[in-house]
Amino acid sequence: MSYMFKFSIVCVLLLIVSTSCKSEKKAPVEVETSEPAIENKMLTPVETIEEAYNKDVFLSKEAIELDMVISFGGKERLSGKMTYLTNSTKGKMALNDGTFIYYDGENVFHSPNLKNDKAARFDAYTWMYFLLFPTKLSDQGTIWSDIESAKLNDKTYNSQRLTFEANTGDAPDDWYIVYSDPKTHMMDYVAYIVTVNKSTEAAEADPHAIGYSNYKMIDGVPIAHHWEFYEWSKEGGLGKVIGNATLNNVKFVTPNADTFSVPSGFIEK
Repeated sequence: MSYMFKFSIVCVLLLIVSTSCKSEKKAPVEVETSEPAIENKMLTPVETIEEAYNKDVFLSKEAIELDMVISFGGKERLSGKMTYLTNSTKGKMALNDGTFIYYDGENVFHSPNLKNDKAARFDAYTWMYFLLFPTKLSDQGTIWSDIESAKLNDKTYNSQRLTFEANTGDAPDDWYIVYSDPKTHMMDYVAYIVTVNKSTEAAEADPHAIGYSNYKMIDGVPIAHHWEFYEWSKEGGLGKVIGNATLNNVKFVTPNADTFSVPSGFIEK
């Protein structure tokens, strides 16, 4: 190859480089980057419980349906098929006596012949809340205390108190104390008061606790199929069993357009 030919090639290359450097229309080079994976992500105690219950999976489903029988004092208190949106904004209780209770997040409606109509609002929200409780822990308006160590039934738990900001939900004066297993982060017991239809003072004079057991995996989500209700006090812990609830035929469903439609003639509570 001649010297002149080599010189020509070098000149051409220099011209290309020089032209490229002067061009104002040169497109920026895009380099694909990715954030490094974050391992051992630090979760808050509440987030740890939610993760144990696969909250994200639960909320990816539209609705949950189940048969529930609730008894207190050895007598059946309520039984029927319950259907709830997983985000808790709508619910339907088809009771075995042929009556119904509906709620839409704000209002409660019931059949004209509902036997215990005074408890319609209590029934609409309480059993739903106990069922969905593991996914409601970080709802707007929730206030959590620092975690403490507490003994219950000779077992040491992580204990946290849950209260609510004013005007949160249907009963902002309710409070809960969660007892979660330090290793599994599952909730064995939850102490609580219910202020629906009573004053805060009356509710705090008669606190209770619910125990969750007989967990079964439903599409990857652990659901407690047996609940026990106890007398409870901060000093004495669990007292005698006063009631229980049994869940069966639990499944996630896709409701149709009429599932939560309130029939005409129903009474708003």
